[in-house]
Amino acid sequence: MEIRKVQVTGGSSYIISLPKTWIDSLNIKKNDPLGIITKQDGTLIITPSIIEDEGQKLKLFMIDATYEPDLLFRSLIGAYIAGYKMIKVVSQDDMPASLRRAVKGFCQITIGPEVIEETASTIITKDLLNPSEMPFERTIQRMFIIVKSMYMDVISAFVDRNLSLAEDVIKNDNEIDRLHWLVMRQANLISQDIKVAEKMKTTLWSASHYTKIGKLFERIADHTCRMAKNVIDLGDEKINQGILLGIVDASDHAIDILTASVDAFSDKKIEASNDVIEREKDLIEECEKVTDQILEKQSRIALPLNSIVESIRRIGEYSTDLSEYVIDYIIGEEIVS
Repeated sequence: MEIRKVQVTGGSSYIISLPKTWIDSLNIKKNDPLGIITKQDGTLIITPSIIEDEGQKLKLFMIDATYEPDLLFRSLIGAYIAGYKMIKVVSQDDMPASLRRAVKGFCQITIGPEVIEETASTIITKDLLNPSEMPFERTIQRMFIIVKSMYMDVISAFVDRNLSLAEDVIKNDNEIDRLHWLVMRQANLISQDIKVAEKMKTTLWSASHYTKIGKLFERIADHTCRMAKNVIDLGDEKINQGILLGIVDASDHAIDILTASVDAFSDKKIEASNDVIEREKDLIEECEKVTDQILEKQSRIALPLNSIVESIRRIGEYSTDLSEYVIDYIIGEEIVS
């Protein structure tokens, strides 16, 4: 850290000189305006970015009729996560319907982007969401509510052999994806512009941990969908009652661990997070016992049943990972706050 002394000029004005290397690197000239941001801890941030809408970054995709719709869709998601405010897709000739649907599908599955201009060969999208309108805490809480609902539904579908409910669980995975992409996008915006962090009343440290937690929820949702697919594969196959109850008990244990992890995160309780981590071993042992029973009594349908148990175990592991992130986050936040 470079130390510079405060000087007084004119008897009442306090000044401090700025590093020449910083001035030269940003090509700042005499009389150029600089923005000053005052943080709650008294820190001053000096930035050459003083225009609120300077983040109107544009990403251009030049395509033709041979361009793969799936590739275009994934590229649009990548541009969204990277933080581009506007995306312009230009076709050499009239844009094929399949590529036009890919752009429209991108706008439907993400939060914020809307089509603002469209011609026969061009589509322009713009993100209309103000980052401060969707703080990380609200997004993460929403992800948890959806994931928990999906999980409870898939267990009900397994017990009641309700295949339509299992199919609904799979459909809900899109909602988790779009919230996960939003968290990643906002974290990238914060890393690129400190003013976004000020608007969202957060820090880069917090953003990095919210990204990790969002990824865990996305993985838990993936395993929940995998369980739903296995329920569908089981159809109306008869399941041993002891195995059925064993799977339900293990699933209750896993969702209790997840709920406790989220509560510890919301309450910022290190001790509670540590208690959750200690519960993982019991869940693993419980899942191993059920797996042994399945191999002994349900060999014909062992594959989908074991897959369900494995997903329950992985969900428990991801939940304890969340508690580990909570401990790291709380301790680290004490330094950066």
